[in-house]
Amino acid sequence: MNKLILLLSLSLAGQAGAATLTVWNHFTGADEVAWIQAQAAAFGKATGHRVNIVSLPLDQIPDKLIQSAPRGQGPDLVVTLPQDRLGQLAASGVVEPLDRYVTSRTDLDKTAVQAMTYQGKLFGLPMFAESVALVYNKKLVAQVPGNWTDFVTLAQKNTGNGRFGFMMDVGNAYASYGIFSAYGSYIFKNNGGTLNIRDIGITNAGALKAVSLLNDLRYKYGLVPEGVSSQVAKSAFVDGRLAMVLTGPWDVGDFRKAGIDYGIANLPTPPGASGKWSPFVGVQGVVLNAYSKNKALAAQFAHTLVTNAAQVSFNKAGGRIPVSLAARTQLKADPNVTGFGRAISAGTPMPNVPQMGAIWGPWDNAVAQSVQRPKPDFAAILRDAQKAIQGGVK
Repeated sequence: MNKLILLLSLSLAGQAGAATLTVWNHFTGADEVAWIQAQAAAFGKATGHRVNIVSLPLDQIPDKLIQSAPRGQGPDLVVTLPQDRLGQLAASGVVEPLDRYVTSRTDLDKTAVQAMTYQGKLFGLPMFAESVALVYNKKLVAQVPGNWTDFVTLAQKNTGNGRFGFMMDVGNAYASYGIFSAYGSYIFKNNGGTLNIRDIGITNAGALKAVSLLNDLRYKYGLVPEGVSSQVAKSAFVDGRLAMVLTGPWDVGDFRKAGIDYGIANLPTPPGASGKWSPFVGVQGVVLNAYSKNKALAAQFAHTLVTNAAQVSFNKAGGRIPVSLAARTQLKADPNVTGFGRAISAGTPMPNVPQMGAIWGPWDNAVAQSVQRPKPDFAAILRDAQKAIQGGVK
């Protein structure tokens, strides 16, 4: 039984007559569209209220919500929004905190709950998540080693004669964040759930170790040739020429089509790291319009979408990785749910503050520069990035 309990009842005391909920939704896959329509129909049958599903492109929803909600023209709910816009929406006052509707979160992945929390308040019910993980070809790798030395040795043994042992886009800041985090680097310092945008940790000692290791993957270990992008790595894995690749659930459909028998594991702890590999986690959740005239009813419908039963059926519709722990248990035979679920639980939520927009350009550029030649001046590269970021944050 799902333990997410809402302070609601089907009678919704105090709300007279049948109401109509408007729900903005960005799903485009036929099975996921059918799923949300079925959820709306079931809710309407159970409560006597109507749910109107309106489709919009995801990239238009946040700005449209900010513009329309105060005028009473927005939806009651949005299904779903990524957490990287959550801070902006909360600061604009258009999304409602959900804490008073929720008494227990024990069934939800803690990383996902943290991602939907802004300045100590829960602004969205997490519904699904994604992160990178180490995907390996079982034909070439029986099991991923638990330590870094054995991992590198195995990768090197699988490298040569047109084959590769390990690949990732080493110049991609998002993909490599788990290594930064393991060494104690961070974007904004997390103080008890609140991010300090003045404390940026991309030039600390851990960040220097992280970019040095990324450089080693190319020039010391000889694993990642120059010019390898995420697409190049994916193609090599699909062709059966790559033993291990760092990627996310967005690629596994192609791996399945290619007939690759794959497994999914967390990347081993980097050498000399103070913590374990902890990748960035992206979470999407259901948010409630602060200007809705049907908040209690909308929150009740939101709850039905994140129950473990709903998350199981949603996974079967589109393959999304659920954040309900009970749903993951029911889907444990699915290697994607088990493998990526483990990485998500070990991961770090991408910052949901508006200032994150100032991070990506300078930081991505710094990581890319750090792997363009052997052992550049890492400190200078990161200092320049931090200076640009601080200017953007201001």
